[in-house]
Amino acid sequence: MGAESPKDECGLFGVWAPGDDVARLTYFGLFAQQHRGQESAGIAVSDAHNILVYKDLGLVSQVFNEATLTTLHGDLAIGHTRYSTTGSTTWDNAQPVFKTDGAHSLSLGHNGNLVNTHELSRRVGTPGGATTDSDLVTTMLAAEMAVTGGLEAAAMRVLPELEGAFCFVMMDERSVYAARDPHGVRPLSIGRLPNGFVVASETCALDIVGAVFLRDVEPGELIRFDDRGLHSVRFAESPRRALCVFEYVYLARPDSRLRERSVHEARREMGRIMARETPVDADMVIAVPTTGHSAAQGYSEVSGIPYGDGLYKNQYVGRTFIQPSQTLRDRGVKLKLNPLPDSIRGKRLVVVDDSIVRGTTTKQIVAALREAGATEVHIRITCPPVKWPCFYGIDMPTRQELIGADLSVEEIRAYVGADSLGYLSQGGMIEAAGRPAGEFCAACFDGEYPIPVPEQAGKFVLEDQLKLPTS
Repeated sequence: MGAESPKDECGLFGVWAPGDDVARLTYFGLFAQQHRGQESAGIAVSDAHNILVYKDLGLVSQVFNEATLTTLHGDLAIGHTRYSTTGSTTWDNAQPVFKTDGAHSLSLGHNGNLVNTHELSRRVGTPGGATTDSDLVTTMLAAEMAVTGGLEAAAMRVLPELEGAFCFVMMDERSVYAARDPHGVRPLSIGRLPNGFVVASETCALDIVGAVFLRDVEPGELIRFDDRGLHSVRFAESPRRALCVFEYVYLARPDSRLRERSVHEARREMGRIMARETPVDADMVIAVPTTGHSAAQGYSEVSGIPYGDGLYKNQYVGRTFIQPSQTLRDRGVKLKLNPLPDSIRGKRLVVVDDSIVRGTTTKQIVAALREAGATEVHIRITCPPVKWPCFYGIDMPTRQELIGADLSVEEIRAYVGADSLGYLSQGGMIEAAGRPAGEFCAACFDGEYPIPVPEQAGKFVLEDQLKLPTS
């Protein structure tokens, strides 16, 4: 995974399991999904009478410890690990969000991004210090709960008003809820525990807590878990499925399954197809850790070129708050990736990576491999050129910053300094994902957004709105 890869989004977890240590289950469920967001983490628990929320900036392991977890008692919980796609990285914007009027309380975690945030905020307002679409939705739900008296009834009124990509885990004092937008852009799966249910963004989080996968939350579906079991109701019909295909390329963990397809096997198949589409004479296939490993193995399998290790990744470098200075960045400080000279010296390399966004990291990798003794460097990317920004929950640069938006493949190759550059075709990527093209969102590659995106959309739409002069 190159440092310039599209940023992750968010990881969700919810559990209803009386008698279990739900806070600890949620901690492990979030830990399994740490790759989906490293800016903040939080857990909300309820003992059937009160909701208690603990959240802070940082990694899951930095926010929680034994002392904090032992204070979080209850029979149900939700959790969230965040990478900001709406609003800045502040404590107020950390999740789960909590709202109460004394009579009614709820907590919510969100993965995705609404595209009608501007319109909703003009109608509802943006009270408090938070500047996220998630806080806005929670405010709307709280207002409806004051009228309807229940979270499910409130959700049935609010969810149809939302446009964009959203998966929610929500809770009141007694029930856990999960909802998924009518297009199903982001994944959300249900698991069964011996004495309850869990829901998570990825199936790897179900595995870590010993839950058995039941099914995905359907697009347009609202799920409730409580002492009456699992209850389902549809809040909207699905016009079409549009699961983000980039989940297979980069976002999801390789040990997760999406639409019954192993992410590892999908990436391996991407490598196999890419070896047929973009062959090259070389001595060794290596991966840019860690998302490139599966595809590199597939490329090696079909090409017959041996697979080996050529880059070492420091597993302990997350999105730290201590960033290198510009001087150190210019000096090529190798915080995350370092070549293995004895492995690559004198060899012609095929280097498999998930994507090229700005091109700066790929350029540094090529230079570092040459400096370590590689005679040729052939870059292979497991998706087409990224040409369009994402408005559905991935923090991707503007179109002006995307190197694939205006430059040809040959111009990109020249910029990064590779001997050759090959991208997987969109058809090959879709084939590897294992479903018909019409069931995916591939807007970052082809610009065809399944949900219309208004002009007033973007990461800081609420913060920008707060800066506007009032009449």
